[in-house]
Amino acid sequence: MRIIIAGAGEVGLHIARLLANEAQDIALIDCNPEKLRKAANSLDVATVEGKSTSYKVLQEANVSKADLLIAATTEEENNLATAIIAKKLGAKKTIARISNIEFHYDRESLDLKSLGIDEVISPEALAAKEIQRLLKEKGITDNFDFEDGKLSLIGISLGKQDRLIGKSIRETAYLNPNFCFIPVVILRGKQTIIPRGNTVFAENDHIYYITKQTGVQEVLELTGNREKKEKQIKNIMILGGSRVAFHTAKRLCGKFNVKLIEKDKEKAFTLADTLPDVLVVNGDARNVSLLEEEGLNEMDVFIAVTGDSEMNIISSLVAKNHKVGKTIALVENMDYVHLSQDIGVDTMINKKLIAANFIFRYVRKGRVVSITSIHGADVEILEFEVEKGSRITRKKLKNMNFPKKAIIGGVIRGGEVYIVMGDFQFQPSDRVVVISKQECVHRIESFFK
Repeated sequence: MRIIIAGAGEVGLHIARLLANEAQDIALIDCNPEKLRKAANSLDVATVEGKSTSYKVLQEANVSKADLLIAATTEEENNLATAIIAKKLGAKKTIARISNIEFHYDRESLDLKSLGIDEVISPEALAAKEIQRLLKEKGITDNFDFEDGKLSLIGISLGKQDRLIGKSIRETAYLNPNFCFIPVVILRGKQTIIPRGNTVFAENDHIYYITKQTGVQEVLELTGNREKKEKQIKNIMILGGSRVAFHTAKRLCGKFNVKLIEKDKEKAFTLADTLPDVLVVNGDARNVSLLEEEGLNEMDVFIAVTGDSEMNIISSLVAKNHKVGKTIALVENMDYVHLSQDIGVDTMINKKLIAANFIFRYVRKGRVVSITSIHGADVEILEFEVEKGSRITRKKLKNMNFPKKAIIGGVIRGGEVYIVMGDFQFQPSDRVVVISKQECVHRIESFFK
């Protein structure tokens, strides 16, 4: 694919780095020659200096041949204009990075597609959506639904007393007599494991299951997480008045009791005016006594989304020390994401990674319906729609030489859900959920073409 990225800032450069690893044909546009020089020295990308709204600059980037243009500069107006102009000049698809909440909540009435903007993304709004998804169950550290929950990916941590420890998947198969769930990923420290029958569970393993609706309760009982599920989330504390905090509070306040702590007095008053259903407190979160006074011990969830990654991590650990059931911390350094289970924070999220996953839907080959990633794990979760004549329909799964670094978690066919075994025969229009190591994704795509 020919991909043009406008903006060599944090978001644009990160997307360029990920897409360059995918062996895509990429051009990077920016006004700053130093940023472009650094990008060219570290990435296999072409660079074009100048404003992305310039007809001459877009021509130099060969926009008429572009399969995808991503406008990711720090200026919202520039991104919107770039996407509109690029579409007029022949770009097949355009994506604009924005921050104005009006575009998120009124996109249908604005009809941006008629202007030439196929999609708008906000790393902040996407991060808030991810946080909302993570709060589906207290005993589950991660949750991703397919087809309105008919099939789900859930994450569970193994404690010292869990009966799976020291046993292999094959040895514990009798605990799943209805075959309504299957382990698809094990995160063990920094190691990501695609499990097989002889894989042995260990203490502190973070296990990810693909499960039918009927299997969620069975997984929780099997792994000793039943009590955590039964205590539903009611009270949530959000630390910080950032855009991520705003979007998160707006999403959660209708369902939960939300309290937001912001140290800047003026910003706190503004948030209180725009979020009438959220209790906004003006105070410094570094003051543990303040958090205690505001009911930290009574919180079910603590979400730290300030602009300071270290503050987010430390405050989340403080919340854990006060027996808060679930903690989520926003971090800018992607290396931190892999540390969450090791240091005691339940989940760390990174805006750039979330935005990149969203954009990857436009890059992947085959009928990719959705794509996501597991925080801290070296895998991607892809949902394909099987096309007539595609390679995966030609043989039963066991005869396909399907890569060992990937696993098919489940299939949705006409409203029915299947946990897949070796004798399964795929059919056109099947929705197939695949979990794959990142280096294996291209091989997986070939099965769905």
